[in-house]
Amino acid sequence: MSKARSGAITLKGSSQIVAEYFGFAMNSILYLRGVYDPDSFTAVKKYNLRLFVTTDDRLSDYIKQILKQLTGWLADGTVKKLVLVLQSIDTQETIERWVFNVETNPDALDTSPDNQALLGEKDLKTIQNEIAHVMRQITSSSSFLPIIDIPCSFDTLIYTVNDDTIPTDWELSDPKFIFKSNEVRFRSFDTFFHKVDTSVTYKVDE
Repeated sequence: MSKARSGAITLKGSSQIVAEYFGFAMNSILYLRGVYDPDSFTAVKKYNLRLFVTTDDRLSDYIKQILKQLTGWLADGTVKKLVLVLQSIDTQETIERWVFNVETNPDALDTSPDNQALLGEKDLKTIQNEIAHVMRQITSSSSFLPIIDIPCSFDTLIYTVNDDTIPTDWELSDPKFIFKSNEVRFRSFDTFFHKVDTSVTYKVDE
């Protein structure tokens, strides 16, 4: 019997790690881009970084609901993409479109009993360091993204492999693309089970 790798994770653990990343990324974007009042966020330490999470109960409950659904879909290999859209409240025009592409390792979808305990080839510390690099880039994005000086709301889009998996209380949506835009790609991270690429597309002034 082979010795278990120290700090290695399972598919379930990977799904939780990726969903947790989505949560911190969403909170950080909503804070940094001024979608919510900065006073409604509090600083926490995660990935050895100082990040901000909401103290607004309604927003917190909404994000928790999204992450709960995502965790299950990640474990099933159903999620292809998560998109966070920032829109003008007055015109509903998309101002920014944050995209989190997910690739699932096909070996991770083997449902045989022997595979359920499959351990990844990367330890948790290495994965968290990779996530920290991405979070630093998200945090520094305010230095190059255009200033948002209008009231904005946000919407969350989730792309799945099969539309039949969508809960009945969720709604279908258009992709909310930006007609004239620039795109910036950030570093990716890989848990062995899932690879996540992060990017932001933003409106270019005419």
